[in-house]
Amino acid sequence: MLTFFSADQIRMTDREGVTYTAHMQHLRTVGLGSVLALSLLSACAAADPLASSSATAQPGRPVSTGVFGDFLAGRFALSQSDPNAAATAFLKALAASPADPELLRQAFVASVMSGRPEALSLARQLPDNPVAQLLLGDADARSGDWASAERRFRALPRQGLTQLLRPLLVAWSQAGAGQTDAALATLRPFVAGQRFRGIFALHAGMIADLGGDREDAARFYASAQSEMPQMNLRLAQILASWQARSGQPAAAQRTLAALADGSPDMTIAVPALEANSATRPVARATDGIAEAYLALGGALRSQDSRDYAMVMLRLALDLRPGLTAARLLAADLLSNDGHENAALRMLASVPANDPLNAVIRMRRVGIAVQAGRTDEALRELDRIAAAYPDSPLPPIQRGDILRSKQRYNEAIAAYTDGIARLGQPGPEDWPAFYDRGIAYEAMHEQRKAEADFRQALQLSPDQPYVLNYLGYFWANKDERLAEAQRMIQTAAEREPDDGAITDSLGWVMLREGHVGEAVQLLERAVELEPEDPTINGHLGDAYAAAGRALEAKYQWQRALTLNPGPADTATLEAKLRTPPAASVASGRQ
Repeated sequence: MLTFFSADQIRMTDREGVTYTAHMQHLRTVGLGSVLALSLLSACAAADPLASSSATAQPGRPVSTGVFGDFLAGRFALSQSDPNAAATAFLKALAASPADPELLRQAFVASVMSGRPEALSLARQLPDNPVAQLLLGDADARSGDWASAERRFRALPRQGLTQLLRPLLVAWSQAGAGQTDAALATLRPFVAGQRFRGIFALHAGMIADLGGDREDAARFYASAQSEMPQMNLRLAQILASWQARSGQPAAAQRTLAALADGSPDMTIAVPALEANSATRPVARATDGIAEAYLALGGALRSQDSRDYAMVMLRLALDLRPGLTAARLLAADLLSNDGHENAALRMLASVPANDPLNAVIRMRRVGIAVQAGRTDEALRELDRIAAAYPDSPLPPIQRGDILRSKQRYNEAIAAYTDGIARLGQPGPEDWPAFYDRGIAYEAMHEQRKAEADFRQALQLSPDQPYVLNYLGYFWANKDERLAEAQRMIQTAAEREPDDGAITDSLGWVMLREGHVGEAVQLLERAVELEPEDPTINGHLGDAYAAAGRALEAKYQWQRALTLNPGPADTATLEAKLRTPPAASVASGRQ
């Protein structure tokens, strides 16, 4: 199942209890070779631009330093996700060296990425470049020359990821020419195929819907829903629109509620999405082509092909600037790559009346925090909270930010506001109580912290991080150790490779006096989280309890090099000055 954006976001809690939203941190940085060459979906690799450029020194030919300077400026601009500046530099270099094929390709790609009009004229000079042919086909479609568009799209390679893109583009070209039956015939073998059946069925449904074939539309939409059981933004919007326009408003509401269940950050937008559900998601065939590029962008993103995914999203937005889902996905890719300003620019043009405006504003807050603009983010969250008084998301995110800055009293107030907005909490609401409990514990309000941890566990009894934290909470106070051990053991069975949970299990074993087991568990925890000062310190305590004084000293010294907090630093230094007796180290004095 393809998730076009945000479903791969997860809430992650570090050992100090600070909760973040992660967005595929494993995405690689900009690959200039693949971006610039853009031999999309083909087996051809680009040569190194510096080596292959005709601006390099050759016998009997002078070198233009201006071309080199502009070329390097373009490369740097691309590395900073500033394709407009890159296009300006490459176009200038190309004007000075118009016969250089590498400069032509680079100028073309940068122009595509920035939406510059020069991209179209450059595309005409690149007959073997698949992206150039896509752009020319889009131009044909935009002008209504659907026969030419279909010819270009049919000429795309049949291997690689064009197995997804090519039939979609051909079908939408046929739909644009008014040939609905031919378009559906193009897609039917793929709907019955082995890969991406849900995507093909969804597009077949949109084509039938646009062509007035309600029977086929209903059948294809149902197939798409069964093939893509986990709801995502575009699937929810398209299905809810069909349901609302087919006299099924309750079904549309359930569809959008399922979207919120899978992506909690969407809950704030559900009322606006419901109000807008009767709007047809695809008004013309060019909109469908943009949807095809978005689908491929989602597929490429899921395969870590960030560069190509961004090109597909730029093509989608070139045809359909108001496709907000594409802007959200592009902004996620940019922010994950460390280009926060570019991500904010990507979202800046979304109008205030867009049904996803609240999500856009919340996403901008997260990007601003990532860029270090905390005060700006907090002010915007206050405005969002006032504009959406029934949504718990703005105050809860405010609490997360404040807690990460160790402003615990303010964080508690924000979480309390968010919890009040929940009404009757459900199983998915456990993080709000868990996070507030961590803030209470940091303020040494143990009774309130424990109450929140218990509430979180009541809402989600099998949640390993709640089990771990409450068990660790009791172990640190030498309370209910047997129950704490059972809880942490359950958490460890659910997350066997989590270093923090393994550490908690070793720590409670040590507090119970099971020194040998504690040493083994804490050694494993250090293997899993070698840079964590708390875990290294705990292993030192276990070594001390086992009578291994030299190893204990080493672990405490290592923990000090890993930037522990002030209180932990003082404790470690005290242990190094006066190592505790074995019984004291184990907590069984």
